[in-house]
Amino acid sequence: MRVFRCLLLTCLLLLTACATEMRPGATAEAPKRVAFQKPGLSPENGGLLISADALQAGDILLSASDGITSAGIRMFTLAPVSHAALYIGDGQVAEAVGEGVRLRSIPDVLDEEAVVVAFRREGLTPEQTAAMRAFAEARVGQRYDYVGVLLQAPFSVERRLCELPLVPSLVRDACLRGVAAIQLGTPDNERFFCSQFVLEAFRVAGAPLLDAHPRWLSPADILHMREEDVSSLRVEQPLVYLGHLKFLETVQDPRVAARE
Repeated sequence: MRVFRCLLLTCLLLLTACATEMRPGATAEAPKRVAFQKPGLSPENGGLLISADALQAGDILLSASDGITSAGIRMFTLAPVSHAALYIGDGQVAEAVGEGVRLRSIPDVLDEEAVVVAFRREGLTPEQTAAMRAFAEARVGQRYDYVGVLLQAPFSVERRLCELPLVPSLVRDACLRGVAAIQLGTPDNERFFCSQFVLEAFRVAGAPLLDAHPRWLSPADILHMREEDVSSLRVEQPLVYLGHLKFLETVQDPRVAARE
């Protein structure tokens, strides 16, 4: 019975695990506080609804739909998003989907997705955004990384051991890199799934979001790279929340849904 309880407790910890980080208090005298990964899409001030006119080339769009595939990804990654895409300017979005890399218009994105949120890596130069666009256009039709996606499912569970609460960030980072290298490998980026494609575009343009292999990260990982959140892996520069291009309350954090 005791063994069963220990196994049950371990499973619950793995299912609810999220990265934490020790941060200084509000004043020099205040004790350090523990910061947890944020499960929601909106920032603490409630968020902002924006139009496509607010976007700049190089912005990242994270989204979710009401379909079964999206729900499954969100359940495995414990995040409110299931897809990542790159805005390359002129109303076009580049993304890796089942039929391969494609370009899609903003109206099509808003029509097909249930929720769409924009983030920005500040400081991009015109040369870097031009390189991203060239990278995306040159890979239209390139095949989808189905193997990488299939491997993400068991990895999303195994990585929870590294992300248990109060695991130091340096230990978590090293643990995740080791598990990812064994479970996912470091293949050449010749095929892409959505977040892998976005991260590779930044890397090729000389503005990497982090130094980990793009295949190791999901849309949820990109979400947690934002300001005031806790990233599982060390990032070069936090992403800035721009606002929601579309929001529907039907898409919610699976951890919240499980409690209802």
